[in-house]
This record gives sequence, C-alpha cells and structure tokens, in this order.
Amino acid sequence: MTLIGAAYAAESAGHGNGGGMPDPMYQFEIKRLIELDLFGFDASFTNSALFMTIAAVLITALTLLAMRSGSLVPGRLQSVAELSYEFVANMVRDNVGTDGMKYFPFIFTLFMFVLALNMLGMLPYSFTVTSHIIVTLALAAFIFIGVTLIGFWKHGIGFLKFFVPSGVPFVMLPLLVVIEVISYLTRPVSLSVRLFANMMAGHTMLKVFGSFVVALGFLGGWAALAFMVAFTGLEVLVAFLQAYVFAILTCIYLNDALHMH
Repeated sequence: MTLIGAAYAAESAGHGNGGGMPDPMYQFEIKRLIELDLFGFDASFTNSALFMTIAAVLITALTLLAMRSGSLVPGRLQSVAELSYEFVANMVRDNVGTDGMKYFPFIFTLFMFVLALNMLGMLPYSFTVTSHIIVTLALAAFIFIGVTLIGFWKHGIGFLKFFVPSGVPFVMLPLLVVIEVISYLTRPVSLSVRLFANMMAGHTMLKVFGSFVVALGFLGGWAALAFMVAFTGLEVLVAFLQAYVFAILTCIYLNDALHMH
C-alpha cells in the first residue's frame, strides 16, 4: 500500500493544470489509442476499451489456468478461482434461490468483470473504466432490460401485477402504481450512479492527497502520504464492495422477476 500511495503521489506530480498544480480530473479523460471511423461513426479504440479488454483477458486466464489441473488439493490460483465461484454461487442461492442458478454464469461474469475493472483502476497510471457513467449505465441498462424480459417470459402479462401492491385500498391504488412504476424505472439509474459515484469520488480523493504530498514537499508531506496509504487500503475495500453491491442488487432484481414478491 505504501508503494501504491507513493506512486499515486508521483503520478499526481506529473499532471498539472495551467497554474502548475496537479489536476485530479485528468485521470478520467477518454483517450483515442487507435482512431477508427466507420461510416461516420467514431469507433476508435480508447483507453477505456483497452482496460475492459485487459479485464476480460485476465478473468479468462484466471479461470482457465486455475481449473486446468483440477487438483483435489488446490494451489493458490485454483483456491482463488474456487473461492470466487463459491462466493458468487452462495450469493445467487441466498438471494434468488435454486431457480436462479441457471443465471449463475451471468452473475459470476458480471461480478468478476466489475471487480477486475475496479481493481485495475487502483493501479497508478491506469484507467478506471467504472468511473464513467456511460459504462456503468450501459451495464445497468442491460441488466434492467434482461430482468424485465425474464419477468415477462416467466409470468407473461401477469408480470404487470408486480406494480400492484397487495392489500391496498382501491382509492390509493392509482397513486401507488405510479410510485411503483417510477421506482422500477429508476433502478438502472441508481445502480449505475452508485458504482460510478463511489469510484470517481474515491479516485479523485486519492489524486487530491497525492497533490498534497507533492505540494508539502519532503518534510511536510509525510502526514499526507500516511493518510493516503490508509485511504488507498480503504479504496481497495470499496472497489470490492461496489462489485459485490452491483452483483447482489442484480440478484435481487432477478429474484423480483422470477418470484414477484
């Protein structure tokens, strides 16, 4: 953690605004690595696409290499893969039930993908894909549409009963139905903003404290560096928790579609 904190300080020192002070927002800039134009549509390969590709490759490599031997006495890599599998499997069983295990591959992939993106963003000089609302909103919208289609596929038109609370007086029913519909439609917004805001705020704070280390110099920067190291540890925990929250809320939404509580 100390090395990561020091690296963040060095990274902040290398990026300044016009006044020479480090700019904490430079880290969120989308940069074109390979420019590509398809029929007037900008399809350039960016740093965001690069880190999403790296995350996908790392997850695939982890699962393939870890399970290649299939040893009864697992090694370190196999233990990590098995613990990840059991963690997500228990999450699905506890929140969706055995009926939801058919959707386990999707939940597992989603959790590992978001976790990998969050952890890659913790590395100095890297790029945090989940700090962009367009990425998290696209993931949340895909989940929202998929869960809604599952609800209609399983219950047909009866899925609309999900928006009608039971035991409510008829007079209040129109108002409560509107509230339920609005609440349902805001799910992808809340799901995406939660992940985006936490990752963006945390990384901005890291860069701000990194600039304090640089501005205070060798003698005065130790206190800021110590706090930054502790805050880096907290950000690693937040990166894991946000992936967990994203996955468990997906399980809850899926459970609503399957069982219509």
